[in-house]
Amino acid sequence: MAVTVFRLSHRPCRDRRISTHCGLVARAFGAERILYSGTRDTQMEMSVRNVVKQWGGPFTVEYRKDWKAAIRDFRGKVAHLTMYGIPLRKRINRIRQHSSIMVVIGGGKVPPDAYKLADWNISVTSQPHSEVAALAVFLHEYFQGKEVAKRFRKARKAVIPQERGKKVV
Repeated sequence: MAVTVFRLSHRPCRDRRISTHCGLVARAFGAERILYSGTRDTQMEMSVRNVVKQWGGPFTVEYRKDWKAAIRDFRGKVAHLTMYGIPLRKRINRIRQHSSIMVVIGGGKVPPDAYKLADWNISVTSQPHSEVAALAVFLHEYFQGKEVAKRFRKARKAVIPQERGKKVV
């Protein structure tokens, strides 16, 4: 299953940390790449790429100037995460039938066209919350929990699980 995450309307001065976290969650929870629109932010891109370099991949981060074209040109189905959508539990089985999906998450105010371009407008919960949390829950449900056992190729670092303390090799 190929999953692309698309972060809309990145604003470096305001969103750098959250957009970086979206990239880290996307990678850790099984997506292949994150695209973003808004203002280009090479510092955010470098942060995500450094994690991939140390902790493994494959995973890429890419900027898209024209967000509408990025969604329209995507070859697969598009799930837009919004608190106003249909509950995830009512659509996840249908979404899982598609092996190539784009998961769209907002930054600033999401333009109305994003709702129209999506195949599904999905809510993880109908309450205000973080796009990082929504993305993690969505990917966990999409991959049915299998992503937590994922191994990353070319990792320079790995955590050795233990009851107490931290061990990284």
